Amino acid sequence: MPSAAERYHEDTKYTPENVRRPGRGLDFDKQPVPFKDYATGTAYDLTRFLPEGEELKSDAELEAWRAQLPSADQDLAALSHLLYFTNGITAVIPYGGQPLLLRAAPSAGGLYPTELYVAVRDHAVLPDGLYNYQVRDHSLVCFWAHDPWPRLREATFHHPALEQSGLLVIATGVYFRSAWRYEDRAYRRILLDTGHVLGNLGLYAPVLGWQTQAIGGFADGAVEDLLFLDPEEEGVVAIAAVLPAGKPLTGPSALPGPVSTGVSVPEGRRLLALHAAGKLTEATPPPEAASGEEKYTFAFGETLADVPVPFDAQLGPTIIRRRSTRAYSGDGLTREELAALLGFTYGQSGGLFAPELLETFLAVHDVTGLDAGCYHYRPEKRELRQIRFTALRDEVQYLALGQDLAGRAGAVVFHTADLPRAVARYGDRVYRYLHLDAGHLGQRLNVAAIRLGLGVSGIGGFFDDQVNDMLGIPEREAVLYLTTLGRPESR
Repeated sequence: MPSAAERYHEDTKYTPENVRRPGRGLDFDKQPVPFKDYATGTAYDLTRFLPEGEELKSDAELEAWRAQLPSADQDLAALSHLLYFTNGITAVIPYGGQPLLLRAAPSAGGLYPTELYVAVRDHAVLPDGLYNYQVRDHSLVCFWAHDPWPRLREATFHHPALEQSGLLVIATGVYFRSAWRYEDRAYRRILLDTGHVLGNLGLYAPVLGWQTQAIGGFADGAVEDLLFLDPEEEGVVAIAAVLPAGKPLTGPSALPGPVSTGVSVPEGRRLLALHAAGKLTEATPPPEAASGEEKYTFAFGETLADVPVPFDAQLGPTIIRRRSTRAYSGDGLTREELAALLGFTYGQSGGLFAPELLETFLAVHDVTGLDAGCYHYRPEKRELRQIRFTALRDEVQYLALGQDLAGRAGAVVFHTADLPRAVARYGDRVYRYLHLDAGHLGQRLNVAAIRLGLGVSGIGGFFDDQVNDMLGIPEREAVLYLTTLGRPESR
């Protein structure tokens, strides 16, 4: 019988029939608020560490500004900037009586289901404790003022990163924020959105002299209890340790979990059922690394050049400018631009959980020097292998639920994974790892595209099985995420 992860994936697939079923309308009277409030707790204002007035010009400018602060404030300023460029509010759009507060990381439907918590020990300013990042006013609220490390050590099965770090970022998903719109499929969206956030965290930490270590193996119930979460409403999906740059990263990024028989779950409970099926209560040694054996051997291959993305101390300003493209001009990309985008996205493995399980395909609509068609990409060799020799604009647009973005882009990136193979290695918990990593890589594509002056937009809604047919991959290969790349339409 299929595992819980395989059953969930099958039960939440989109088909031309079920996306049009009656009764899928949204109840705007129940639209969730994308913020969490605390009635009690000590608040620490971080806004005083954000430059006022002129637009931020560079990361170097911000570093120089931090350097002139009193030494005790420099650590708090660095944390302020890390959280801001990870998931802070980067634009306010007037919208009736309730303005839209856009964040550093994209979110499906603008629902922002990801909450960030910070565990602190031995900080220059902040007392030991647990904090929630209050996005709305860029502050930290301490809701538990005790040393959390003894309980976190136990909950993470004594992960060695906790001995090197005094700062953990814990990401949770607030289920209804996304389920309000996406119903049971929302778990996919929550994980992808959290992957976007972790992508920013991993990108910006080195600007501050830090690095991140992904911790995917932890006792879910223990961490939920520590954060005072209601497991029916909110669940922990990932932990990242923030460490000084240059320290060797030790300990596993992912641990295997149990495999549950994928029994039928009533509609409306599938999200919670899969999250519960992936929970850990004990540590099992991680599986041996994959052999690196080539999974897909397609005949027609060529190597992309190693083209860097020139950030020139502009990562922070790029994240601030990042927006999901709403319309493409239909003009193509250059081969060098595509090479730079893919090279940057796969150029570092830090912060990922199980990237060896992901596969990457591209639908090339218009890229100079490449024939239109479908390609498989091997990051370690920067190698594209063409597997279909035909124009796919109309087909890809249809598969992306008719969205123009997928048809007018220059190229569309598909992340997939052999789900039964992944479950065999990591149990049902692997569904988290796969989608977190796909979202993380998608965010790297986002940031690189904006820096190059290109358009980019992720798509989490598509006809699952028909995408497999178009890519020519077996049904067991789960399609996780689409990222469209192109030239934005001038408006």
